Amino acid sequence: MWQELIQEVRVAQMGVQILFGFLLTVVFTDKYDDLTDTDQLIYLVTVVLGACATGALIGPVSLHRLVSGRRVKPQAVRLASRLTLLGLVLLLATTTASLLLILRVATHDGFVPYLVAGVVGWYLLCWFALPLWTRRRHTSK
Repeated sequence: MWQELIQEVRVAQMGVQILFGFLLTVVFTDKYDDLTDTDQLIYLVTVVLGACATGALIGPVSLHRLVSGRRVKPQAVRLASRLTLLGLVLLLATTTASLLLILRVATHDGFVPYLVAGVVGWYLLCWFALPLWTRRRHTSK
């Protein structure tokens, strides 16, 4: 289970690190000063969420390195799995906030919250609902 978990984490890590890297550069652009107070707040929340997601998704690697050879693999796998799930939830929040900010800046139309809600619904379906449904439907009791 450990090898599968680490492979899953690698995929999520790359996505969150790229997103977080781009987020870190926004504050240094001229456009940042033109953002409304609300958009700057959304940006700050997004950066903090991205930092937290990065920490949670890198946590399993650090955990593995620090406990390797200590005969605590079952406990380490459980903790790493929880960190990964937390990281995915934080990545969902980061992506949602990023999308909200981008769409608010790109357009001032009232459909932005609905579009963001639709994308969040899609993420929830792909990342959580379908896997949980599959687990429930196909796990033998």
